[in-house]
Amino acid sequence: MSKGLELLFFLGRPFAPLYSTVMKAREKLYLSGALRRHELSIPVISVGNLVLGGSGKTPTVQHLTRLLSANGYHPAIVSRGYGGKAGQAVNIVSDGKKIFLTALLAGDEPYLLAESLPGVPVLTGTRRIIPCRQAIDQFSSDVIILDDGFQHLGVTRDIDIVLFDGTALAGNSRVFPGGPLREPISALCRCHAFLLTGQTKANQENTRKFSELLQQKFPERPVFISKLSTSRLQGPDGTVVKKHVTHKHFGFCGIANPSRFEKSLTDLGIQLRAFQAFKDHVQYSQAMVANICQKAVDSGATSLVTTEKDFVKLRSLSLQLPLYVLHIEHEVDEFFDRFILDSLKNRVKSSAAERREPARDVC
Repeated sequence: MSKGLELLFFLGRPFAPLYSTVMKAREKLYLSGALRRHELSIPVISVGNLVLGGSGKTPTVQHLTRLLSANGYHPAIVSRGYGGKAGQAVNIVSDGKKIFLTALLAGDEPYLLAESLPGVPVLTGTRRIIPCRQAIDQFSSDVIILDDGFQHLGVTRDIDIVLFDGTALAGNSRVFPGGPLREPISALCRCHAFLLTGQTKANQENTRKFSELLQQKFPERPVFISKLSTSRLQGPDGTVVKKHVTHKHFGFCGIANPSRFEKSLTDLGIQLRAFQAFKDHVQYSQAMVANICQKAVDSGATSLVTTEKDFVKLRSLSLQLPLYVLHIEHEVDEFFDRFILDSLKNRVKSSAAERREPARDVC
């Protein structure tokens, strides 16, 4: 955790109970029916988290989409499109055949999902019920995947998955601004399953202990693991670089957990002359990349290296140095796949009235 965040959480600790109370009240208004919750005619899978920042949602959405497609479903992905400039009620990033919006308009994550998942519609919109309905009406989708949907209570869901990063876990377990939690721990009573992402040898023991803790507190909900399996470096020409140790790279990114990206590079044996982290979902300009290249040259680097999410926003810009991209693959617990498919099969048979979040009194 950065020094800035540590200071924010320390200063914000007295205000955390107030924010927690507000979030509990909001949840109660939705679950009691005081605020409307929209139900869809098809199953909805939500992928979200309790902790601010990244938790591996994009790789999980990719995995789920491929799993569903391979088993005869026709999923669509609906996202808020955070960071994107498209402001329509429904923004069609891709119809599954063609990508209509740039990363600047769509947002880096929806664009990356559209590019990596051909054949799958990707839509964004602030009121996600509207693009959800559009996916059904226009693309005949039979499953909706809500990207970053745990706090979006306006749409009911059939499977609610909460992710925790295997290194950050729940942080100090305090609610913002006293800590990284978006809601109090009690909100986890709404979910159906947990997925701990990014497990490595270094954090394996901590993820095991955290998994046991979740199972003790929420025995009705299974806990699954997603491991960081293999990483590969892609060169400027699109080919995989096998002998990358001798390259002198300048690393940079604009993601929620830049330190995790930096560590992935060093674990892979990539030599970093320097590293720069920008704010999450940063929008790059030509002036910014010129500055990055100058810093790289000053550090003695001969090339740049960044993430997939950053790369999709850099293609239209001119860089004076070769740009490499780190691709990280995740190996998801096979029992997770079975849980998803079995849950879908069972819930499709049930009526809309029965397809509700778990009752809170089981926690």
